[in-house]
Amino acid sequence: MLNFLPATLKGCLAALLILADTLVLLPILLLFAFIKLIVPIRVVRAGCTVVLSWIAYLWIGFNNRLADLLHRIEWQVEGVGKLSSDNWYLVTCNHQSWADIPVIQYVLNDRIPLLKFFLKQELIWVPLLGVAWWALDFPFMRRYTKEQIARKPSLKGKDLETTRAACEKFHYTPVTVFNFMEGTRFTQAKHDAQQSPYRHLLKPRAGGTAFVLGAMGETLHTLLDVTIVYPDRRHGFWDYLCGRIKRVIIDVRTVEIPAHFRGMDYTSDEQLRSEFQAWVDDLWLAKDRRIDRLMGKAGSGVATREKEATLV
Repeated sequence: MLNFLPATLKGCLAALLILADTLVLLPILLLFAFIKLIVPIRVVRAGCTVVLSWIAYLWIGFNNRLADLLHRIEWQVEGVGKLSSDNWYLVTCNHQSWADIPVIQYVLNDRIPLLKFFLKQELIWVPLLGVAWWALDFPFMRRYTKEQIARKPSLKGKDLETTRAACEKFHYTPVTVFNFMEGTRFTQAKHDAQQSPYRHLLKPRAGGTAFVLGAMGETLHTLLDVTIVYPDRRHGFWDYLCGRIKRVIIDVRTVEIPAHFRGMDYTSDEQLRSEFQAWVDDLWLAKDRRIDRLMGKAGSGVATREKEATLV
């Protein structure tokens, strides 16, 4: 444990070591991505995908071990005991800072399939990263605006068809799709501007999640509703690197996605759209109350750690 080091020094050391690890692994990842791109043989591409996923797990695992080495975080985790890397999941979470992603990766890495994000089609042209995302089978989606569809009605439904085709491989290989329903990080200013009805959350944006469920069809049956609480109020990404975050509470709820929402046409069915928004609102109301409860436990000092969630 190097927890005794000054916070700023730990932050700089963590950033440098993560950068070094990235520079070591990225050329290997790009090599196998190139092989996957140019060799149109299914077994070769499948083998490359296995190696590429292993590289991603290795990178996340290094970051997690680095956090253990540099910091002394009290992890209080509930609800991960029955998760499996052989299942398909849709994951959502309240969004407070960029520390949320490494925190979620710390808790869920190796417990479920590699987290993947739906990305805009244009991001495939980002140097190096676009190739890496493609190689790791991150699904790229194309969204058409109402104005584009009005000018060219034949585009209606094409975005969903394109994304469904991109997700076809996920019918055979377990995958985890991640989406922040709030769409942006929580701040009090954003909360006030929205006039959010929740105490600790911004309003959820149902459209993005509905698009994922529409594209993934019958593959996604289970939602992991993740709630993060930072009891000490220091939760920025730099705070995480510096070890200023002393306690993290993670509550994972497994929710069965109603059958009529799987493969739905969210844009065309007004009644279904209304029902889905109500379902999401209920999830968010329960999450808001859960945050109250978790913060109350943390404040009273009686929060407990499940034995099943001990992280090694």
